[in-house]
Amino acid sequence: MSMVSLPGLKELIESISRERNLPRVAVQSAIREALLKGYERYRRAQNLDKKQFDEDYFENFDVQLDAEEEGFRVVATKTIVEEVSNTDHEIALQQVQDMGGEEAQLGQEVVLDVTPDQGEFGRMAAMQTKQVLAQKLRDQQRQLIQEEFQDLESTVLQARVLRFERQSVILAVSSGFGQPEVEAELPKREQLPNDNYRIGATFKVYLKKVSQGQQRGPQLLVSRADAGLVVYLFANEVPEIEDEVVRIVAVAREANPPSRHVGPRTKIAVDTLDRDVDPVGACIGARGSRIQVVVNELRGEKIDVIRWSPDPATYIANALSPARVDEVRLMDPETRQTHVLVAEDQLSLAIGKEGQNVRLAARLTGWKIDIKDKAKYDHGAEDAKFAAARAKYAAELNEIEEEEFEEEEFEDENQPQLKVKDDLNNKIEQDIEEDEDIDDELEDELYDPDEE
Repeated sequence: MSMVSLPGLKELIESISRERNLPRVAVQSAIREALLKGYERYRRAQNLDKKQFDEDYFENFDVQLDAEEEGFRVVATKTIVEEVSNTDHEIALQQVQDMGGEEAQLGQEVVLDVTPDQGEFGRMAAMQTKQVLAQKLRDQQRQLIQEEFQDLESTVLQARVLRFERQSVILAVSSGFGQPEVEAELPKREQLPNDNYRIGATFKVYLKKVSQGQQRGPQLLVSRADAGLVVYLFANEVPEIEDEVVRIVAVAREANPPSRHVGPRTKIAVDTLDRDVDPVGACIGARGSRIQVVVNELRGEKIDVIRWSPDPATYIANALSPARVDEVRLMDPETRQTHVLVAEDQLSLAIGKEGQNVRLAARLTGWKIDIKDKAKYDHGAEDAKFAAARAKYAAELNEIEEEEFEEEEFEDENQPQLKVKDDLNNKIEQDIEEDEDIDDELEDELYDPDEE
């Protein structure tokens, strides 16, 4: 069989494998695909009768790469027929028999050497091969990264700053000890305001997503602002969490506050089934030793560790820490609205700077929290307000449900009811908020911009 010589092929495979951190098998596969594309280009250029080649015309062709002899062959799989109509896909039975295949039969397939002469391959075909090889190597590398990091999504990796591109930081990360580093992108929205991103600096990052497709740039999207990073740091620092004695129930994090006057802050709710273990104390550690490690990694971010409770009122009161709560009134469990009563000197602390404390508590608990001054709170008026609102819209709900039931088919009858309920709940909240004239005045009057 003839062969097109490729001097230095073995050394080329080794060097590409080292430079791109690809296995030799992957490099050889990329070279074979590139040479096959080059052969197609050569055949199209030699197409003197201007025959049209379909996209799948060359599917029966293949390239055999010989790294030891430093060359390649092109072979074609052809079907044995009585009369040939396409010489690229068919071969005559008589011709096969003349070549020594006396036992050949019609319909069988044979593999034949169709390698062009060394000088006929052509400069354009060589250029096509070079271009395709570069693309195939990039594809192989991206596929390898995707397979390597796919199972590491939602985990934490050690990263090192390489460079800056626009507002993103490009980091070097590794999937494990001894594995080569690959690039990851840390976008502006996933950065912490207190981080100092300088070349060579190291950080722990949360792997949010491994991108697929052929887009340029890093495939890995990492974050310093994701709540998963806080969960990992506590699990890594608190043995009771790793041993599942203490569990993290919920996390609410505001790593990039809407105002530059407010710093990053996190609230984390923990619980335990062991009566002899204090879950909050376990996370904080002796003299704050454990939580301080987490705070240092997050560059001074404020972290509130609170005790989770199955009782919503207790849970909400805990979530508003460090403010002291006098009473929690669950005004409407269906729409999850609550009034929290605090002393006058606790109002600004419960609300927090620019509302951050109550905003995080609401996110942590899933309840809409209204902070009220206990001294000025009218229990009867508030109860009457909610009762009147519920009665008013309950009547409207019944009327609309009857109309919808008549119009809609049986299989869709629940969908408009759900929408109506949502609309009515929104109206209830709006009406109640319109009647409340205490909160905004108190917040403006008592808010201290320097108080946390």
